[in-house]
Amino acid sequence: MKTRAWGACAADRALQAMDIERRAPGARDVQIDILWCGVCHSDLHTVRGEWPGTLYPCVPGHEIVGRVSAVGAAVTRHRVGDVVGVGCLVGSCRHCAACAADLEQYCENGFVGTYNGPSADAPGHTLGGYSQRIVVDEDFVLRVGHPAPQLAGVAPLLCAGITTWSPLRHWQAGPGRSVGVIGIGGLGHMGIKLAHALGAHVIAFTSSAGKCEDALALGADEVVVTRDAAQMKAQRGRCDLILDTIAAPHDLNANLSLLKRDGTLVLLGVPAQPHPTPNVGNLVFHRRALAGSLIGGLAQTQEMLDFCAAHDIVADVELIRAQDINQAYERMLRSDVKYRFVIDCQSLAG
Repeated sequence: MKTRAWGACAADRALQAMDIERRAPGARDVQIDILWCGVCHSDLHTVRGEWPGTLYPCVPGHEIVGRVSAVGAAVTRHRVGDVVGVGCLVGSCRHCAACAADLEQYCENGFVGTYNGPSADAPGHTLGGYSQRIVVDEDFVLRVGHPAPQLAGVAPLLCAGITTWSPLRHWQAGPGRSVGVIGIGGLGHMGIKLAHALGAHVIAFTSSAGKCEDALALGADEVVVTRDAAQMKAQRGRCDLILDTIAAPHDLNANLSLLKRDGTLVLLGVPAQPHPTPNVGNLVFHRRALAGSLIGGLAQTQEMLDFCAAHDIVADVELIRAQDINQAYERMLRSDVKYRFVIDCQSLAG
């Protein structure tokens, strides 16, 4: 089935309109007419070949909200007309230890990404949500319980939301726990909202004094300007958990010093170049941990969506047409968005 999409044909080429093929729904497939698709920094890294292994043509997009338009004969979880979401995963092996533990993002045989993953469909790799429709195995389709006016803001929950929710749950953020969030962007603003809703004391760390009021409005209890040495010194040893959302290489030592004994600094951003190696003493002398976390499994993503629907949580978004995606990428590089671009996929018809 021909489907209109926006994608890139090479790393040095702008994204452009193109026609792609979608398979007809198989017995276990759900066909989704895409309403909204969030724009993630990972999309830009992949399209521009800043991470290895990009396959072209590349159609990005893994923050998808849409309406079911067809289902296969064996589908039991979704019906035509349902509002659903698709995140970063559209497949995994289903039988390794990670998949058995509902941790498909750590599939030991390799998960299938929503774009740039292996596929039997043409052109031999998956094509993502900057498109009019997508066909996905029902196990990787999620229920969306938010009302219609909030659906654009739901789309970024499928990546930015679960990427922050997963470590908050794994390291047990909640009442009596102090959670730091470093960086107030697409990931960071969701980290603040979710940590606050879980009942933690939230400390936002930003390099921009102009974001202090925004961070408080998002739910932070305190805001620290990281360029102010006195403010940073005053926060040493205060955090049980820190979500570091910065996707560029940076010195981790100052962030590690913010942790209490037995605290954990969790890296969520994946920079194009490595971080400088931190001072081991910063870890050893306080039994601190430096960790990483990757999105979340299907069960945890559904848990996050249900929690957000129950607590009236969505991302703060700026809506764009598909035709504006190249300008949006340039603005994203300048951090000129609060806090996530979302494509109105109905614009693909124009």
